[in-house]
Amino acid sequence: MHPLVECVPNISEGRDAEKIQRIVAAASTFDGCSVLGVEPDADYNRTVITIAGSPESVASAAFALVSMAIAEIDMRSHSGEHPRLGAVDVCPFVPLADTTMDQCAELARSLAKRVAEELDVPTFLYGAAATHPAKSLLSSIRKGEYEGLENRLTNGNSPHDEHTRYPDFGPRDWSEGVARSGGLTFGAREILVAYNVNLNESDAKVARLVGSLVRSSGRLVKKDDGRRMRIPGSLPMVQGMGVPLESHGISQVSMNLRDVNQCPMHVAFEACKSIAMDHGVEVPGSEVVGLVPLSAILTAGQWYAKDGETNESALVDAAIRGLGLDNLNAFDPKERIIEYALKEGEIE
Repeated sequence: MHPLVECVPNISEGRDAEKIQRIVAAASTFDGCSVLGVEPDADYNRTVITIAGSPESVASAAFALVSMAIAEIDMRSHSGEHPRLGAVDVCPFVPLADTTMDQCAELARSLAKRVAEELDVPTFLYGAAATHPAKSLLSSIRKGEYEGLENRLTNGNSPHDEHTRYPDFGPRDWSEGVARSGGLTFGAREILVAYNVNLNESDAKVARLVGSLVRSSGRLVKKDDGRRMRIPGSLPMVQGMGVPLESHGISQVSMNLRDVNQCPMHVAFEACKSIAMDHGVEVPGSEVVGLVPLSAILTAGQWYAKDGETNESALVDAAIRGLGLDNLNAFDPKERIIEYALKEGEIE
Protein backbone atom coordinates (compact mmCIF):
# COMPACT_ATOMS: atom_id res chain seq x y z
CA MET A 1 0.00 0.00 0.00
CA HIS A 2 1.37 3.38 -1.01
CA PRO A 3 0.88 6.39 1.31
CA LEU A 4 -2.58 7.89 0.93
CA VAL A 5 -4.03 11.09 2.33
CA GLU A 6 -7.37 12.81 2.00
CA CYS A 7 -7.84 16.57 1.75
CA VAL A 8 -11.28 18.13 2.18
CA PRO A 9 -11.32 21.81 1.15
CA ASN A 10 -14.57 23.63 1.99
CA ILE A 11 -14.97 26.65 -0.30
CA SER A 12 -17.34 29.54 0.36
CA GLU A 13 -19.32 29.13 -2.85
CA GLY A 14 -22.29 26.85 -3.28
CA ARG A 15 -24.51 28.62 -5.81
CA ASP A 16 -22.50 29.53 -8.90
CA ALA A 17 -21.97 26.24 -10.73
CA GLU A 18 -19.50 27.69 -13.23
CA LYS A 19 -17.28 29.11 -10.48
CA ILE A 20 -17.34 25.81 -8.62
CA GLN A 21 -16.45 23.95 -11.82
CA ARG A 22 -13.45 26.20 -12.47
CA ILE A 23 -12.20 25.82 -8.89
CA VAL A 24 -12.54 22.03 -8.96
CA ALA A 25 -10.96 21.80 -12.41
CA ALA A 26 -7.81 23.45 -11.06
CA ALA A 27 -7.28 20.43 -8.79
CA SER A 28 -8.18 17.78 -11.34
CA THR A 29 -5.04 17.63 -13.47
CA PHE A 30 -2.50 16.12 -11.07
CA ASP A 31 -1.20 12.58 -11.45
CA GLY A 32 -1.33 10.54 -8.27
CA CYS A 33 -4.57 11.92 -6.87
CA SER A 34 -8.24 12.27 -7.77
CA VAL A 35 -11.15 14.51 -6.89
CA LEU A 36 -13.54 12.01 -5.32
CA GLY A 37 -16.43 14.29 -4.42
CA VAL A 38 -17.90 17.74 -5.05
CA GLU A 39 -20.94 18.71 -3.00
CA PRO A 40 -22.33 22.23 -3.35
CA ASP A 41 -25.06 23.49 -1.03
CA ALA A 42 -26.94 26.65 -2.00
CA ASP A 43 -28.38 27.32 1.45
CA TYR A 44 -25.00 27.04 3.14
CA ASN A 45 -23.38 28.72 0.08
CA ARG A 46 -20.55 26.27 0.50
CA THR A 47 -19.05 23.36 -1.42
CA VAL A 48 -17.25 20.41 0.12
CA ILE A 49 -14.57 18.93 -2.14
CA THR A 50 -12.76 15.66 -1.45
CA ILE A 51 -9.32 14.91 -2.90
CA ALA A 52 -7.33 11.74 -2.19
CA GLY A 53 -4.06 10.24 -3.31
CA SER A 54 -0.34 10.49 -2.63
CA PRO A 55 0.63 13.21 -0.13
CA GLU A 56 2.70 15.23 -2.61
CA SER A 57 0.06 15.12 -5.35
CA VAL A 58 -2.77 16.00 -2.98
CA ALA A 59 -0.82 18.97 -1.60
CA SER A 60 -0.15 20.24 -5.14
CA ALA A 61 -3.79 19.84 -6.12
CA ALA A 62 -4.91 21.61 -2.95
CA PHE A 63 -2.66 24.59 -3.68
CA ALA A 64 -4.06 24.86 -7.21
CA LEU A 65 -7.61 24.69 -5.86
CA VAL A 66 -6.94 27.30 -3.17
CA SER A 67 -5.33 29.64 -5.72
CA MET A 68 -8.35 29.42 -8.00
CA ALA A 69 -10.80 29.82 -5.12
CA ILE A 70 -9.08 33.04 -4.04
CA ALA A 71 -9.30 34.32 -7.61
CA GLU A 72 -12.96 33.38 -8.01
CA ILE A 73 -14.55 34.15 -4.62
CA ASP A 74 -15.09 37.62 -3.15
CA MET A 75 -16.01 37.32 0.53
CA ARG A 76 -17.35 40.88 0.57
CA SER A 77 -20.49 39.64 -1.18
CA HIS A 78 -20.76 36.21 0.48
CA SER A 79 -23.67 35.13 2.66
CA GLY A 80 -24.90 31.73 3.77
CA GLU A 81 -26.16 29.66 6.68
CA HIS A 82 -22.82 28.01 7.49
CA PRO A 83 -20.14 29.71 9.62
CA ARG A 84 -17.11 30.72 7.55
CA LEU A 85 -13.94 32.83 7.73
CA GLY A 86 -12.71 32.99 4.16
CA ALA A 87 -12.84 31.87 0.53
CA VAL A 88 -11.45 28.47 1.52
CA ASP A 89 -12.96 28.26 4.97
CA VAL A 90 -11.14 25.10 5.95
CA CYS A 91 -8.69 22.73 4.27
CA PRO A 92 -7.88 19.68 6.43
CA PHE A 93 -5.53 16.79 5.64
CA VAL A 94 -6.54 13.33 6.85
CA PRO A 95 -4.31 10.21 7.01
CA LEU A 96 -5.81 7.26 5.12
CA ALA A 97 -3.09 4.63 4.62
CA ASP A 98 0.59 4.36 5.51
CA THR A 99 0.56 8.00 6.61
CA THR A 100 0.79 9.50 10.08
CA MET A 101 -1.02 12.43 11.63
CA ASP A 102 2.31 14.22 12.03
CA GLN A 103 2.91 13.93 8.30
CA CYS A 104 -0.52 15.38 7.58
CA ALA A 105 0.14 18.20 10.02
CA GLU A 106 3.34 19.02 8.17
CA LEU A 107 1.45 19.02 4.85
CA ALA A 108 -1.02 21.52 6.32
CA ARG A 109 1.73 23.76 7.69
CA SER A 110 3.67 23.74 4.42
CA LEU A 111 0.57 24.50 2.37
CA ALA A 112 -0.57 27.29 4.71
CA LYS A 113 2.89 28.89 4.52
CA ARG A 114 3.04 28.60 0.72
CA VAL A 115 -0.46 30.05 0.28
CA ALA A 116 0.36 32.99 2.56
CA GLU A 117 3.68 33.75 0.88
CA GLU A 118 2.65 33.31 -2.75
CA LEU A 119 -0.92 34.59 -2.59
CA ASP A 120 -0.56 37.19 0.18
CA VAL A 121 -3.51 36.06 2.30
CA PRO A 122 -3.76 35.32 6.05
CA THR A 123 -3.68 31.61 6.91
CA PHE A 124 -4.46 29.89 10.20
CA LEU A 125 -3.57 26.40 11.47
CA TYR A 126 -5.85 24.15 13.52
CA GLY A 127 -6.23 20.56 14.70
CA ALA A 128 -3.04 18.52 14.81
CA ALA A 129 -1.27 21.31 12.88
CA ALA A 130 -2.13 23.99 15.46
CA THR A 131 0.73 26.09 16.82
CA HIS A 132 -0.99 26.56 20.20
CA PRO A 133 -3.56 24.44 22.10
CA ALA A 134 -6.04 27.35 21.95
CA LYS A 135 -6.10 26.95 18.16
CA SER A 136 -6.86 23.24 18.15
CA LEU A 137 -10.60 23.65 17.58
CA LEU A 138 -11.70 25.15 14.28
CA SER A 139 -14.54 26.93 16.06
CA SER A 140 -12.03 28.83 18.20
CA ILE A 141 -10.29 30.23 15.13
CA ARG A 142 -13.53 30.95 13.25
CA LYS A 143 -15.15 32.83 16.14
CA GLY A 144 -16.50 36.14 14.86
CA GLU A 145 -16.45 34.75 11.31
CA TYR A 146 -15.58 36.83 8.26
CA GLU A 147 -17.57 39.82 9.47
CA GLY A 148 -15.37 40.11 12.56
CA LEU A 149 -12.05 39.67 10.76
CA GLU A 150 -11.36 43.36 10.13
CA ASN A 151 -11.71 44.27 13.81
CA ARG A 152 -9.73 41.18 14.71
CA LEU A 153 -6.76 42.21 12.57
CA THR A 154 -6.88 45.92 13.43
CA ASN A 155 -7.00 45.40 17.22
CA GLY A 156 -10.60 46.43 17.44
CA ASN A 157 -13.27 44.66 19.48
CA SER A 158 -12.70 40.94 19.12
CA PRO A 159 -13.68 37.76 20.98
CA HIS A 160 -10.14 36.45 20.43
CA ASP A 161 -7.16 36.43 22.77
CA GLU A 162 -3.48 36.74 21.89
CA HIS A 163 -3.27 33.08 20.90
CA THR A 164 -6.14 32.94 18.40
CA ARG A 165 -6.43 36.50 17.08
CA TYR A 166 -3.71 36.56 14.44
CA PRO A 167 -2.92 34.26 11.50
CA ASP A 168 0.04 31.91 11.63
CA PHE A 169 1.25 33.12 8.24
CA GLY A 170 0.55 36.03 5.94
CA PRO A 171 -0.65 39.61 6.44
CA ARG A 172 -1.88 40.78 9.83
CA ASP A 173 -3.33 44.01 8.46
CA TRP A 174 -6.66 44.64 6.78
CA SER A 175 -6.43 45.41 3.07
CA GLU A 176 -8.49 45.11 -0.09
CA GLY A 177 -6.89 41.75 -0.76
CA VAL A 178 -7.67 40.41 2.71
CA ALA A 179 -11.20 41.81 2.49
CA ARG A 180 -11.68 39.78 -0.68
CA SER A 181 -10.13 36.50 0.48
CA GLY A 182 -10.89 36.52 4.19
CA GLY A 183 -8.85 34.15 6.36
CA LEU A 184 -8.01 30.62 5.21
CA THR A 185 -7.69 27.74 7.66
CA PHE A 186 -5.53 24.64 7.20
CA GLY A 187 -5.24 21.66 9.51
CA ALA A 188 -4.84 17.97 10.10
CA ARG A 189 -7.37 15.69 11.76
CA GLU A 190 -8.76 12.20 11.90
CA ILE A 191 -11.64 11.27 9.63
CA LEU A 192 -14.60 13.47 10.49
CA VAL A 193 -18.14 12.81 9.32
CA ALA A 194 -20.11 15.92 8.39
CA TYR A 195 -23.64 14.75 9.05
CA ASN A 196 -27.00 16.56 8.83
CA VAL A 197 -30.31 15.33 10.22
CA ASN A 198 -33.43 16.60 8.42
CA LEU A 199 -36.42 17.99 10.31
CA ASN A 200 -39.84 18.71 8.79
CA GLU A 201 -40.02 22.34 9.89
CA SER A 202 -39.15 25.51 8.02
CA ASP A 203 -38.03 27.89 10.77
CA ALA A 204 -35.36 25.72 12.50
CA LYS A 205 -36.86 26.43 15.92
CA VAL A 206 -36.78 22.80 17.02
CA ALA A 207 -33.58 22.11 15.01
CA ARG A 208 -31.75 24.77 17.05
CA LEU A 209 -33.09 23.27 20.26
CA VAL A 210 -31.96 19.79 19.21
CA GLY A 211 -28.54 21.08 18.19
CA SER A 212 -28.00 22.69 21.59
CA LEU A 213 -28.97 19.50 23.41
CA VAL A 214 -26.92 16.98 21.44
CA ARG A 215 -23.67 18.88 20.78
CA SER A 216 -20.89 18.21 23.26
CA SER A 217 -20.55 21.86 24.29
CA GLY A 218 -24.25 21.97 25.21
CA ARG A 219 -25.87 25.30 25.95
CA LEU A 220 -24.95 28.42 27.90
CA VAL A 221 -27.30 29.50 30.69
CA LYS A 222 -27.15 33.12 31.88
CA LYS A 223 -28.48 34.80 35.03
CA ASP A 224 -29.71 38.37 35.31
CA ASP A 225 -26.65 39.28 37.38
CA GLY A 226 -24.33 38.27 34.55
CA ARG A 227 -23.21 34.90 35.85
CA ARG A 228 -23.04 32.14 33.26
CA MET A 229 -22.98 28.35 33.35
CA ARG A 230 -22.47 25.86 30.53
CA ILE A 231 -24.59 22.71 30.59
CA PRO A 232 -22.94 19.89 28.62
CA GLY A 233 -24.76 18.23 25.74
CA SER A 234 -25.60 14.57 25.41
CA LEU A 235 -23.28 13.31 22.65
CA PRO A 236 -19.47 13.03 22.82
CA MET A 237 -17.19 14.57 20.20
CA VAL A 238 -20.05 16.29 18.38
CA GLN A 239 -20.36 19.85 17.11
CA GLY A 240 -23.85 20.88 16.06
CA MET A 241 -26.33 23.63 15.30
CA GLY A 242 -29.80 24.00 13.84
CA VAL A 243 -30.25 25.80 10.53
CA PRO A 244 -33.10 26.34 8.04
CA LEU A 245 -32.76 24.76 4.60
CA GLU A 246 -34.90 27.10 2.55
CA SER A 247 -34.42 25.33 -0.78
CA HIS A 248 -36.18 22.25 0.62
CA GLY A 249 -38.55 23.94 3.06
CA ILE A 250 -37.07 22.02 5.99
CA SER A 251 -34.46 22.48 8.71
CA GLN A 252 -31.37 20.52 9.64
CA VAL A 253 -29.35 19.70 12.68
CA SER A 254 -25.94 20.21 11.08
CA MET A 255 -23.25 18.22 12.90
CA ASN A 256 -19.61 17.31 12.77
CA LEU A 257 -19.10 13.85 14.23
CA ARG A 258 -15.48 14.27 15.24
CA ASP A 259 -15.07 10.61 16.22
CA VAL A 260 -17.63 8.13 14.89
CA ASN A 261 -16.23 5.48 17.21
CA GLN A 262 -17.39 7.54 20.19
CA CYS A 263 -20.58 8.79 18.56
CA PRO A 264 -21.71 6.57 15.65
CA MET A 265 -24.00 7.99 13.00
CA HIS A 266 -27.05 6.02 14.11
CA VAL A 267 -26.66 7.28 17.68
CA ALA A 268 -26.58 10.90 16.47
CA PHE A 269 -29.57 10.28 14.19
CA GLU A 270 -31.72 8.56 16.80
CA ALA A 271 -30.86 11.20 19.43
CA CYS A 272 -31.95 14.02 17.13
CA LYS A 273 -35.04 12.09 16.02
CA SER A 274 -36.12 11.35 19.58
CA ILE A 275 -35.89 14.97 20.74
CA ALA A 276 -37.53 16.35 17.58
CA MET A 277 -40.45 13.93 17.81
CA ASP A 278 -40.95 14.90 21.47
CA HIS A 279 -41.64 18.38 20.08
CA GLY A 280 -43.98 17.15 17.37
CA VAL A 281 -41.52 17.41 14.45
CA GLU A 282 -40.89 14.47 12.14
CA VAL A 283 -37.43 13.42 10.99
CA PRO A 284 -37.61 11.92 7.48
CA GLY A 285 -33.92 11.25 7.01
CA SER A 286 -30.40 12.61 6.99
CA GLU A 287 -27.44 13.31 4.73
CA VAL A 288 -23.69 12.92 4.73
CA VAL A 289 -21.68 15.87 3.45
CA GLY A 290 -18.53 14.71 1.72
CA LEU A 291 -17.44 11.10 2.02
CA VAL A 292 -17.84 8.66 4.88
CA PRO A 293 -15.67 5.71 5.99
CA LEU A 294 -17.08 2.24 5.35
CA SER A 295 -16.71 1.33 9.02
CA ALA A 296 -19.12 4.11 10.02
CA ILE A 297 -21.74 2.89 7.55
CA LEU A 298 -21.36 -0.74 8.64
CA THR A 299 -21.75 0.19 12.31
CA ALA A 300 -25.00 1.97 11.53
CA GLY A 301 -26.10 -0.90 9.34
CA GLN A 302 -25.65 -3.36 12.19
CA TRP A 303 -28.20 -1.37 14.20
CA TYR A 304 -30.80 -1.16 11.43
CA ALA A 305 -30.35 -4.62 9.87
CA LYS A 306 -31.75 -7.84 11.23
CA ASP A 307 -29.84 -9.13 14.23
CA GLY A 308 -26.90 -11.26 13.16
CA GLU A 309 -26.64 -9.87 9.61
CA THR A 310 -23.01 -9.88 8.45
CA ASN A 311 -23.19 -9.39 4.68
CA GLU A 312 -21.45 -6.12 3.83
CA SER A 313 -23.81 -5.12 1.03
CA ALA A 314 -26.85 -5.82 3.20
CA LEU A 315 -25.43 -3.74 6.04
CA VAL A 316 -24.73 -0.82 3.70
CA ASP A 317 -28.30 -0.99 2.38
CA ALA A 318 -29.67 -1.15 5.92
CA ALA A 319 -27.71 1.94 6.93
CA ILE A 320 -28.95 3.90 3.92
CA ARG A 321 -32.57 2.97 4.68
CA GLY A 322 -32.35 3.37 8.45
CA LEU A 323 -30.63 6.75 8.35
CA GLY A 324 -32.70 7.94 5.38
CA LEU A 325 -29.52 8.92 3.55
CA ASP A 326 -31.37 9.26 0.25
CA ASN A 327 -34.07 11.51 1.68
CA LEU A 328 -32.84 14.65 -0.14
CA ASN A 329 -30.48 13.21 -2.77
CA ALA A 330 -29.48 9.78 -3.98
CA PHE A 331 -26.76 8.13 -1.89
CA ASP A 332 -24.49 6.07 -4.16
CA PRO A 333 -22.16 3.94 -2.00
CA LYS A 334 -19.59 3.77 -4.82
CA GLU A 335 -19.28 7.55 -4.75
CA ARG A 336 -19.92 8.37 -1.10
CA ILE A 337 -18.02 5.70 0.87
CA ILE A 338 -14.30 6.46 0.98
CA GLU A 339 -13.02 2.93 0.38
CA TYR A 340 -15.40 2.34 -2.53
CA ALA A 341 -14.63 5.74 -4.10
CA LEU A 342 -10.89 5.10 -3.86
CA LYS A 343 -11.37 1.79 -5.62
CA GLU A 344 -13.51 3.40 -8.34
CA GLY A 345 -10.89 6.11 -8.80
CA GLU A 346 -8.20 3.42 -9.14
CA ILE A 347 -5.86 5.18 -6.69
CA GLU A 348 -3.31 2.58 -5.65
